[in-house]
Amino acid sequence: MSWPLFQVDAFTAEPFAGNPAAVCLLEPGEHADPGWMQRVAAEMNLSETAFLVPGDEPGAYGLRWFTPTVEVELCGHATLASAHMLWTEGRVPAGQPIRFDTASGALAAGPGAGGTIWLDFPATPASPVDPPAGLIEALGAGTPRWVGRARFDYLVEVEDETAVRDLTPDTRRMGGLGSRGAIVTAAAAAGAAGYDFVSRYFAPAAGIDEDPVTGSAHCTMGPFWAPRLGREELTGFQASARGGLVQVRPRGDRVRLGGQAITVVRGELA
Repeated sequence: MSWPLFQVDAFTAEPFAGNPAAVCLLEPGEHADPGWMQRVAAEMNLSETAFLVPGDEPGAYGLRWFTPTVEVELCGHATLASAHMLWTEGRVPAGQPIRFDTASGALAAGPGAGGTIWLDFPATPASPVDPPAGLIEALGAGTPRWVGRARFDYLVEVEDETAVRDLTPDTRRMGGLGSRGAIVTAAAAAGAAGYDFVSRYFAPAAGIDEDPVTGSAHCTMGPFWAPRLGREELTGFQASARGGLVQVRPRGDRVRLGGQAITVVRGELA
């Protein structure tokens, strides 16, 4: 037996940028062993591998996400990659909304202007906390402006964009902090073109030292930056080596995330 398998670069319109995700399409009604899915994700060795199972209704799919080491409850870029694959490969008619049933409830994807895909995700706002012992030292972030804790991650605001870009964290010291990872962010530098805030994301506890572009982290940063910048629609730039742009529209307890994607590999898992 074999399964269609794709590699999609998400939150980018150019190949070999953004965040790569593997997308594996299972058979209708198939209940794959989670241990097998985890081994596939380890073999792919990308920050996320998504597994899709067609549902009973048109445009409905079950969706699970695995890093090389663990299953996660929410992932933006692999959801974006999944929607892109379903439309471009003709699995769902172009323009038809897609519903994903996931560990974080019902998520939705719909097409937007200029090739943008819009995701409807839960907001995960952060509340201020005292940083846990070792977090700031491990990040090498100096004296933070603000530290909070969200559903999955710590959120650390630092002085400026340069401080975010210059981070050289000791990720080996971050595995025991009791969170999925840590988001480090700052407002965009004066004169920055095309984005309002900048970030990087580190999740060694999930097997990802630094994630290239993290959609779910923007479910936390959207509610954080919108009131501070006085904007209802923002764009975040994740300043990893690959880099990527995420459009963000906080709406109460939901956040809309917008981005583009491009398929770079088509094949099958034997």
